[in-house]
Amino acid sequence: MALSPITLIGRAARLEPLAETHVPDLTLAGHDPGIWRYMPYGPIDSEDRMRWLVNELLGRQAQGADLVFAVIQQDSGRAVGMTRYMDIQEAHRGLEIGGTWYAPSVQRTAVNTECKYLLLSHAFEKLNCIRVQIKTDLRNERSQKAIERIGAVREGVLRNNMIMPDGYIRSSVYYSILAEEWPEVKKKLEEKLGH
Repeated sequence: MALSPITLIGRAARLEPLAETHVPDLTLAGHDPGIWRYMPYGPIDSEDRMRWLVNELLGRQAQGADLVFAVIQQDSGRAVGMTRYMDIQEAHRGLEIGGTWYAPSVQRTAVNTECKYLLLSHAFEKLNCIRVQIKTDLRNERSQKAIERIGAVREGVLRNNMIMPDGYIRSSVYYSILAEEWPEVKKKLEEKLGH
């Protein structure tokens, strides 16, 4: 399960290795403060803060903790969000898909569905994962519904597991997809994407 930067290409979206060159596009894409409400970084409200976030994530990637992607909208060629593999557990053939955010213009479009499809396909079919997990803030019901729509199974709530930048003590809802569940999840995602 050797992870290294890779580009994953779909029809609506392309996932490419995150780089500092994405900062201007990502700053524009991340202008809505609602994007950052449930994220553990605090508000990313300037190009300097976006550069800090990109460098922070690239540092985690250099340590082998994360594999970070810029989400590129195929039509425009612009970066419209970020996502990543995190909590990578090579010995146990598992990882988490997380840190995902999108510009309001592509939320609830094929971009999110396709990004999850690309990440899950790569995880199960190339990296040979046996488990992929996804978590979200217990308060974020919209995210929970989106995760459930892709076919992930709700496992439970990790209570008071994270202190947010504003001091709020967050509980996280955990979901997973197992290797044996992937064929059915893949079929449903492909139907949604019209493949």
